[in-house]
Amino acid sequence: MIAAYAAGFSPSDPLSGLVVGDRPAPEPREHWSVVDVRAAALNHHDLWTLRGVGLRAEQLPMILGTDAAGVTADGREVVVHGVIGGASGHGVGPDEPRSLLSERYPGTLAEQVAVPTWNLVDKPAGLSFVEAACLPTAWLTAYRMLFTTGRATPGQRVLVQGAGGGLATAAVLLGAAAGLEMVVTGRDEARREHALRLGAAQAVEPGTRVAPVDLVLESVGKATWTHSVRSVRPGGTIALAGLTSGDPAPAELTKVFFQEISIVGTTMGSRDDLVHLLAFLARTGVRPLVDSTFPLTGARDGLARLADGAQFGKVVLEV
Repeated sequence: MIAAYAAGFSPSDPLSGLVVGDRPAPEPREHWSVVDVRAAALNHHDLWTLRGVGLRAEQLPMILGTDAAGVTADGREVVVHGVIGGASGHGVGPDEPRSLLSERYPGTLAEQVAVPTWNLVDKPAGLSFVEAACLPTAWLTAYRMLFTTGRATPGQRVLVQGAGGGLATAAVLLGAAAGLEMVVTGRDEARREHALRLGAAQAVEPGTRVAPVDLVLESVGKATWTHSVRSVRPGGTIALAGLTSGDPAPAELTKVFFQEISIVGTTMGSRDDLVHLLAFLARTGVRPLVDSTFPLTGARDGLARLADGAQFGKVVLEV
């Protein structure tokens, strides 16, 4: 089968280790299902893998990808939950450590992917395969940050650091639909204006002083951390899902404890979160913002767009 996979690592030139070519099709195994992939979204996780983060050389070659929507052998249209093992242990046993597809098991940037059958969730008829493929990482993380770990309720103010990426656009669309006042930061004026069109109440340059917010969605790290800590109200929450600009230094811990700020970490979301997210979209009509689509054989072009930071919304490969 055709797949996009990591054949080598390069911290400075991640795409140099990418190969799009033949890989063995997944073998059937008990309690697992093979999905014919129809669409697979790209994530920064794929670029980090190509840089050598989270994967060892002896694990290569490794098929990339954590997100997919497709069809099972019996014709069931599904969305793939990309978290394997951990607390559930379904299909892998209770001692299996938690991992994402493309870390211990081959990922979704391929014509087929094998996952525990428990990880499959029915795709709502109103969602296309491309739209559904956007959900299991960025959108699921945004949903969990807002409503599960962040416990946001209608009328609250939420600050999203960074406009344009899949996580940020998902948070704005979900939050606005749920009655939250969404404030977004972005370096690019066009992206800030786009965020306003998506439903953000305010879009400002990074570091701009804003009225205190109840919740901050932080995935940038060093470049925005001080602003996040200074923007959240006393007793408020910072939901942390990434550090794309590196670890913050200093960590502003004096203000954290003095203002009794809660900092909660989030990685992806549970299968139940994915079920609830799909129901949210089906009932509200909210749909993922798709920046661009490429064929599977054009994975290099899609990842290059992601690496350049040129996208607004999700970049998706169609099989």
